[in-house]
Amino acid sequence: MTYSAFTGWADTPADVLPALEGDTECDVAVVGGGLGGMATALRLVERGVDVVLIEAGVCGAGASSRNAGQLTNAPAGDPQILSTMHPRRFRDVVRFAEGAVPFVEGLLDRFDIDCGYERTGNLMAAVSKGQLRKAKRNTQILQKAGADAEFVEGGDFGVPEGILGGSFERGGGTLNPGLLAFGVRKALRGAGVRVFERTPVRAVESHGGSVHLSTPRGRVRAGRVVLATNAHSRDLAFAPKRLAAPVWVSMAETEPIAPERLEATGWTSRAGLVTLHNLMQSFRITPRGTIAFGVRRLQLAHSALGSRQPDPSVVADLTRGFHDRFPSLRDVAVERAWGGWIAMTPSWLPVVGESTKNVFYSIACNGHGLAQAPYLGALLADRLAGDELHDDLAPLWRDRPRFAPSPFLNSATLTAGWMADRLADRLNRGRS
Repeated sequence: MTYSAFTGWADTPADVLPALEGDTECDVAVVGGGLGGMATALRLVERGVDVVLIEAGVCGAGASSRNAGQLTNAPAGDPQILSTMHPRRFRDVVRFAEGAVPFVEGLLDRFDIDCGYERTGNLMAAVSKGQLRKAKRNTQILQKAGADAEFVEGGDFGVPEGILGGSFERGGGTLNPGLLAFGVRKALRGAGVRVFERTPVRAVESHGGSVHLSTPRGRVRAGRVVLATNAHSRDLAFAPKRLAAPVWVSMAETEPIAPERLEATGWTSRAGLVTLHNLMQSFRITPRGTIAFGVRRLQLAHSALGSRQPDPSVVADLTRGFHDRFPSLRDVAVERAWGGWIAMTPSWLPVVGESTKNVFYSIACNGHGLAQAPYLGALLADRLAGDELHDDLAPLWRDRPRFAPSPFLNSATLTAGWMADRLADRLNRGRS
């Protein structure tokens, strides 16, 4: 097995852009070159704004290209918990999530990005009768809030044996997130945005009516700044405190599987699968005839973030989960593994706002950033370009950058969630 410190979906871009040298000026500086930051910069330049984008590594090489590639129209997190925690905003959050998928589909069409997109939808999959009841309840909550969701029974839907059914999210499907991210990067370069890669920002300081960004070899003076730093916000002194917690998510992929063996699993719908465990497991078929799967265990950051390879013990646990879910494929080898840092906000919702005068921030990860981060970035760009607060942006806007610690994101809680999932799996196998 190959353990990669990069994404398993695409090769590292060979055309790394030069770092910033000297001083420059712009209307808006965007810090962070993930899908959210790139979408913000693209929309701003389309609105006639002079934009500089600064990325500490290579644009698109972080969580944007390392995820499972499941584009979904649902909010992140458990719908029952979210609707209880945010009763006044839940319907608006659902509307935002529904709008994110067509926005990304528009990017694919507008910039002719070939990333193997299949409009299959995604299934919040139940692997036990308890999860099936949960799926039915969640579907009702989502439908009441206006989501395009449907409760389905497994036997009628075309899912692998052992999947009893679930909540089917019709919008979206599966794609190659590496090709998407690097396709948006290519569009960014052709749109007139000044992009500087391998340029970490050391400080962001307000000076009168402008904001100054300090980098190792130069400075940027901007009218306004957007922090699209996602999981890395924790390590930046100039980002709002507790804006998001960084969580390491692991992915793995099998060797190519013969088409007849894939068909024999019963997975004829090709919909992406996300189980309803405490710590979900994701599975999807790729155009190269493999199965990519991930999550199941989450790891917190105990030191500064950086490039790293997946933990072999976590990948081994992921592999056990794959073989348990697909017993007919137990002889199929897992060829490679990778992972990345994602941002988890205390509310499990996307957040956007102004942290200090002329310094804005946006984060839309929580496991659903593939669709939501670029949409949120574009909505913020429209706001900075002079538009009124969009209906899909308003429920996510924070007037004050104050964030409480998350009660869920600690090692004890994550370990307990994983142990409860494994116990439930064993009990479920005993009943079957």
